[in-house]
Amino acid sequence: MIKAVIFDLDGTLLDTLTSLETTGNRMLRALGLKEQKREQYKYFVGDGAVELVKRALAAAGDTKAEHFERGMKLFRKYFKEGCSYEVHPYDGIHETLHALLQRGIQIAVLSNKPHMQTEEVIREYFGEGVFTIVRGQMDGVPKKPDPAGAYAILEELGVKPEECLYAGDTNVDMQTGRAAGMHTVGVLWGFRPRRELEENGAQMLIETPRELVGLVEAVG
Repeated sequence: MIKAVIFDLDGTLLDTLTSLETTGNRMLRALGLKEQKREQYKYFVGDGAVELVKRALAAAGDTKAEHFERGMKLFRKYFKEGCSYEVHPYDGIHETLHALLQRGIQIAVLSNKPHMQTEEVIREYFGEGVFTIVRGQMDGVPKKPDPAGAYAILEELGVKPEECLYAGDTNVDMQTGRAAGMHTVGVLWGFRPRRELEENGAQMLIETPRELVGLVEAVG
């Protein structure tokens, strides 16, 4: 029986691509480097801010990350100022969360986005009290795909891995869900293609958020 669903954030609950692209390109401009295209940012994201900055710098020609230290400081500064820029929940997300809660399903968030920004955007777009637990990247806790963060959430929720669905849109999410022993759901409305999700262990794939409710009932 499914008792909980853990969600990734960027590309799963919220379309944050514009904010990440804008922040990343603002950083690159400040460093005198070439801005990168929107589609590229879909592959820069997923492993936390440090990897995003490294990937953006490399794509802009700084393959040795000579600008990394300054770039990281700039990215954090700009992201703090604009982490909610043109961010919005995907169509059907609010209704899906409500339907899950009505069925007594606990819901949580596990993201590689810095914890403070994760809490900020969840509070802004979903309010207080919707998610039982909201966790972003924190010092001392390995980031995804290490399952440590997922295990901590499961323990706090009081559910077993086999009683939980993990929903995400990237290879990192699929690897996280499988490593933690959860039912792993790849969402096709996010940043990465079907093939990537399949190749990294997606057990189920859905095209719309509303399908998640059916999965909860089917698996349960």
